[in-house]
Amino acid sequence: MGKNLYITTAIPYVNAAPHIGNAMDYLYADIWARYQKQQHPDRLLRFAAGTDEHGNKIAAKAKEQGVSPQQYTDGQYKAFADLMKKLGANYTDFVRTTDEHHQQTIQHIWEKLQPYIYKGKYEGWYCVGHEAFFTDKEVTETNGVCPDHQTQYEKLSEENYYFKLSQFGPQIKEAITKKKMIIEPEFRQNEILNLIDGGLKDVSVSRPKKSLSWGVPVPNDPDQVIYVWIDALPNYLSVIGYPDKEEWKEYWPADVQVIGKDILRFHAAIWPAILIALELPLPKKLLVHGFVNADGKKISKTVGNIVDPNEIIDNYGLDAFRYFFSRHIPTLDDGDFTWQKFEMAYNSELGNELGNLIQRVGSMINRYQSGVIGDHPKPEHDIKQYKDFMNELKFNRALDEVWSMVRQLNVYIENVKPWQVAKQAEQDPEAKEHLDEILAYASGSLLQISDLLQPFLPGTAKTINDTFASGVVQLPGAVLFPKIHNHTQAN
Repeated sequence: MGKNLYITTAIPYVNAAPHIGNAMDYLYADIWARYQKQQHPDRLLRFAAGTDEHGNKIAAKAKEQGVSPQQYTDGQYKAFADLMKKLGANYTDFVRTTDEHHQQTIQHIWEKLQPYIYKGKYEGWYCVGHEAFFTDKEVTETNGVCPDHQTQYEKLSEENYYFKLSQFGPQIKEAITKKKMIIEPEFRQNEILNLIDGGLKDVSVSRPKKSLSWGVPVPNDPDQVIYVWIDALPNYLSVIGYPDKEEWKEYWPADVQVIGKDILRFHAAIWPAILIALELPLPKKLLVHGFVNADGKKISKTVGNIVDPNEIIDNYGLDAFRYFFSRHIPTLDDGDFTWQKFEMAYNSELGNELGNLIQRVGSMINRYQSGVIGDHPKPEHDIKQYKDFMNELKFNRALDEVWSMVRQLNVYIENVKPWQVAKQAEQDPEAKEHLDEILAYASGSLLQISDLLQPFLPGTAKTINDTFASGVVQLPGAVLFPKIHNHTQAN
């Protein structure tokens, strides 16, 4: 199974506009996909995205707007597909949980899970925001208020179908400890192992139709509707054609599944249990990223500190967005955004250290060598550390390595002073040869930097390549990263 490459992103709920967390999913998946294409041009790659479109919150929003839930989701899903395109994330597959094929797949999976499904009465604490039930312990620890939504948990009692999640703890634990499913970072892996050691509880996988009208009906029981997690999680299979299109076998198991830390327990406990019950292999890796905060505070509409990916891309360009969020936000932990940090990174790192460097090297080759780059062996910088970080999914650390090369090249130019060598070259053939070598080394280094930047900043990488790769310098017509001054966030 899985002869090709496959990466997935979590499918966001369409009851609100896309946010920075969705953008992080798409960005990380795209960096991985571009890197794999570079490393394995011969392997086919699928990159899946989608939207989660069933549930009470959707039905309530649709009612508010006086449209059917289907009409509401038809209007909403496009914003997520558009954000992906805007981010330069080249997904190959997009699934909506309202798609007919997906719904048929869910009913097929329900039938296959029958040995592990039973009917029982459920009493528990429910959070509408999460569309999930929580234990007495969790509710007590948060004083009866959901910390994510600041709403009271509701006490519900109803008859549901249950999935025997409690049976699968030992198998999931074995898969994790034997590295059949790797969870990055390791401290998230330990969270799940602790959860399993505490004993997994059976989970409710349906709701009565009177409590949940908008969803996939339970086969052979018209009074029950399949609950959101059983409906949403198998999207990673349905989108590649499971169970009826043979090609899904060429891609499953997924190489990497990108998720936020808030949905870890569903992806590292419930999802593996479903796969084991279906006798399918588990995903090879989960990349679990943290949250982006704004100036040390949790981003929320109420506080009014929303970081809108669209605003940043529209005003400063795609590569400026990709650069800040892939380098200055740790891939595997929480990070912090402020306009001040963003401006600083944009002006001093992108504009000054890289933009000026490209311009400077190109201009010197134009001025001293009529634009022709001398024919010298290409510099070979050691990129083992970069590759290790890419394989460990520590994208911010890999980009740090590239930036270290950018800075070293700036220091090299300051030290060898090609403008002084150029003056000597007017009389001295040896100095001319030395100048030739200096500028060939600088342009060759920039071409290697361009290769390493390709997964992160595809536009900038292309500009560097267009400038130097032909051996005759073609300087970009516009300033690469024009200086920005004191952005104040639009109200």
